[in-house]
Amino acid sequence: MSKARLAILDLYDGTPNQGMRCIKDIIDTFGGQVIYQVFDVRGKAEVPGLDFDFYISTGGPGDPRVGDGHWDVKYYDWLQAVWTWNKHQEAKKPVLYICHSFQMAVSFFNLAVVSERKSMSFGTFPIHLTDAGMCEPVFDGLNNPFWAADFRSYQVISPNEERFEALGAELLAIEKNRPHVPLERAIMAIRFSPEMLGVQFHPEADPEGMIAHFIDPERREAIIEEHGAEKYHRLLADMRHPKRIMHTYSRILPQFIAQSLAVVHREGVLA
Repeated sequence: MSKARLAILDLYDGTPNQGMRCIKDIIDTFGGQVIYQVFDVRGKAEVPGLDFDFYISTGGPGDPRVGDGHWDVKYYDWLQAVWTWNKHQEAKKPVLYICHSFQMAVSFFNLAVVSERKSMSFGTFPIHLTDAGMCEPVFDGLNNPFWAADFRSYQVISPNEERFEALGAELLAIEKNRPHVPLERAIMAIRFSPEMLGVQFHPEADPEGMIAHFIDPERREAIIEEHGAEKYHRLLADMRHPKRIMHTYSRILPQFIAQSLAVVHREGVLA
């Protein structure tokens, strides 16, 4: 049986990160059912064609509303091309947007406002599923709320209900309730279409690898200096907790890949 072809759109712009490693590690658990190719979107203005079976578009640094007029244009052209394909072709192409990519997709479809946060979200936080999120197959098995790694300076707020209705999109999750903070709760996940899903957080965050990353002495001191010792120790505790980040890591991205493979095989794309 042929292997499914996955394109990974890398939006990290050369910034050192754990996200790419985590994504590749999860793909490897599928025992060679998937072959993948990485596209350096921001560094080399690379985007995949429509000859892949499914796509994962990563997080990344910086303002998701700003590009250089080259790579971002090519990225949005790719996004439109996949959307159009899925609307008119029988063989569908699933897509998962993570964090920075999610924010860009929201802007592209005009589904909500993308704005800068008053302060950076850094750590692990509870995320609340909506009624639609409770029925989302990629979120199957998650608690409500579930916990996720969340590192971002931007947010998605103020959903455009007319656009949601026009696209048939569904709001799947929102950030934790903070009654003492007079700010709107951010949107944390959207089902753009039957084929396209986006999340604001990092479902690929690998607890073991992230712990090794954060206990590096130099990195530890930098985090404590910027975010405080309490947040640092809570981050490590949540990474070690079997029902928090590990619970999310073992479900969302593996379930997206498994369901994408099911779509590919069911629609006869692979021989």
